[in-house]
Amino acid sequence: MTQLIADETATRRPSRTAAITAVLCLTGTAVSLLQTMVVPLLPEFPAIFGVSHDDSSWLITITLLTGAVGTPIISRLADMFGKRRMLLISLTAMIVGSLVAAAGSTFTAAVIGRGLQGFSVALIPIGISIMRDELPKARVAGATSLMSATLGIGAALALPLAGFVDAHLGWQGTFWVPAGVGVVMFVAVALIVPESSVRTPGRFDHLGAILLSGGLSTLLVGITKGGTWGWTSKPTLLLFGASVLIFALWFPHELRVGRPLVDLRTSARRPVLATNIASVLVGFAMYANMLLTTQQLQMPRISGYGFEMTVFAAGIAMIPTGVAMVVFSPSRR
Repeated sequence: MTQLIADETATRRPSRTAAITAVLCLTGTAVSLLQTMVVPLLPEFPAIFGVSHDDSSWLITITLLTGAVGTPIISRLADMFGKRRMLLISLTAMIVGSLVAAAGSTFTAAVIGRGLQGFSVALIPIGISIMRDELPKARVAGATSLMSATLGIGAALALPLAGFVDAHLGWQGTFWVPAGVGVVMFVAVALIVPESSVRTPGRFDHLGAILLSGGLSTLLVGITKGGTWGWTSKPTLLLFGASVLIFALWFPHELRVGRPLVDLRTSARRPVLATNIASVLVGFAMYANMLLTTQQLQMPRISGYGFEMTVFAAGIAMIPTGVAMVVFSPSRR
């Protein structure tokens, strides 16, 4: 069966593989677009919604939280029930979240919408997995590199686009645009991307998913609110303690089950572990750069460190960041 799949993949028409690669890479660009478009508007959201700067940061935090929790769960479900199916479900979450945030016009609706958008982060690993299943072996490395570069392409487009959209459509436009892009990508995936015949059957690790969700949620909430509540305050310490306890239960559980949600033994291997640690550090640096720099660019000059730029100008100033991500993405090997 494996040989038949390999033969079929090798003989797939070049135009077909190019179309699949293009659609999957565009979905990755869409994910980066929705993740980044709200960044230049962060200094504006407290006034728009009448909330504190700490609370407005949840428009970023909630997306990272649901993405961190949802990606391993959705990826495992994709292996079990079909990668194309979960790709479409993730795009649906992206569309619904964007519509909720745009139409709700309240801070609560925006946070809920951004939370639903976060589940679309799973589009990138699922897209890479589909490439490995559907493309000829010689084209997988190049396609995967291009998929990785979409993070930079989306960021380079999103930062100035956010300012342009805000000026002409208002802040709601930063959610209407991802909704429209999501609809286009949903149709493209449904028409062009085939369902992979490669499956990994088995039982879904429900307990592992619950523990992982709880551990990550308590950890990220503690980190997000620690500066406001105080790092030694009772709520912060309780959240960190709960996270440690939950992960203390999750690790041995994942080592015991036959089909774990996360293969910790593989993750502990030196190349995988080093790559994951580097990814965390690079991701931290990337988001810190985007969040802090865009706010500094828009702060008034009277602050002593701001440049008093408009949202659009700040987006233009951040273009080199996205371009650098594209330029330094891995080339075909």
